[in-house]
Amino acid sequence: MHHPQTEDELAEIIRSSDGPLAIRGGGTRGMGCSGVGLSMAAVSGITLYEPGAMTVVARAGTPVAEIEEVLGQENQRLAFEPMDHRVLLGTQGTPTIGGVFAANISGPRRISVGAARDFLLGVRYVDGAGQIVKNGGRVMKNVTGYDLVKLMSGAFGTLGVLSEVSFKVLPRPETDATLILHGLEDEAAVAALARALGSPFEVSAAAHDPATRETMLRIEGFTDSVRYRTGALQALLGGETSIESEGAARWRRWRDLEGFAMVDEDVWRVSCKPSAAPELAARSGARAVRYDWAGGLIWLRTPAGHDLRAALGEYDGHATVVRGNVRPVFEPEAVGVARITAGLRARFDPRGLLNAGLMS
Repeated sequence: MHHPQTEDELAEIIRSSDGPLAIRGGGTRGMGCSGVGLSMAAVSGITLYEPGAMTVVARAGTPVAEIEEVLGQENQRLAFEPMDHRVLLGTQGTPTIGGVFAANISGPRRISVGAARDFLLGVRYVDGAGQIVKNGGRVMKNVTGYDLVKLMSGAFGTLGVLSEVSFKVLPRPETDATLILHGLEDEAAVAALARALGSPFEVSAAAHDPATRETMLRIEGFTDSVRYRTGALQALLGGETSIESEGAARWRRWRDLEGFAMVDEDVWRVSCKPSAAPELAARSGARAVRYDWAGGLIWLRTPAGHDLRAALGEYDGHATVVRGNVRPVFEPEAVGVARITAGLRARFDPRGLLNAGLMS
């Protein structure tokens, strides 16, 4: 296992490598790539924090918890609330900010504020040739040349190893409330979520749990505004409802899929049209289902080795393995897209060193 302490050491390791490298941040997910391990955990530390500008610059191995603690002192937060995989996967590592952006990890609030990549302002990374590259900056208007910032977020380290990231943060709201609709079947629940999102009441998370038949809508902001909007949504949607104040623990458990942990079954995430979600879940063969992003994201727990993609058939979306030994992990790409992807990898990692085989 390589343990670079600096960006220069990282570049030298990649330049001198004669075989594949398995990139890891805090070791919370274990993507199962072949090759010599390369841990970024020691390339750590916040190098700049400007609360007034709501921007942070941090080395890739910086623990997410360290960043959240510093932000909390200024009443700010990572608005895209990245998932912590440790409970679901039974791992003991430490989530890092580089890992979050490399995998574009985005939680329930994605429907209202955007994904992790939407907050990324700039990156420093080392490509497969060992070259140190910088792209972007510290403000949203800094756009020069190719948008490598967006390209690196979601590439899972296959195009370059992130060494430093700069990103935007947002203020923490004064309060929050969760409106819970009780007793809805899946189709009715997804329809209610869509209606709530189409309202003017600024819902920050919209989810449904078929196991409990609870349909959840989170409202955040100033106290008086939250009270008004929650009541207005309650009147708009009708039915049997309840309101839970300060639901951080509820949404943290939901974000981290605590209900899917400690079970020897596969876990999949399926991105799709929200209106298609109930039908896809019904034909999936899953033993447990959760709808997030108002149905745009389905979490499925299936028997080990279950061929979910075959069960779903053709639809507008994609399925990714989060836990399990099913391969490929990512949805196979269309021929044209695969050709573009292969060209990018050949340009950024000509020797095929970085997380080899992960995307295929």
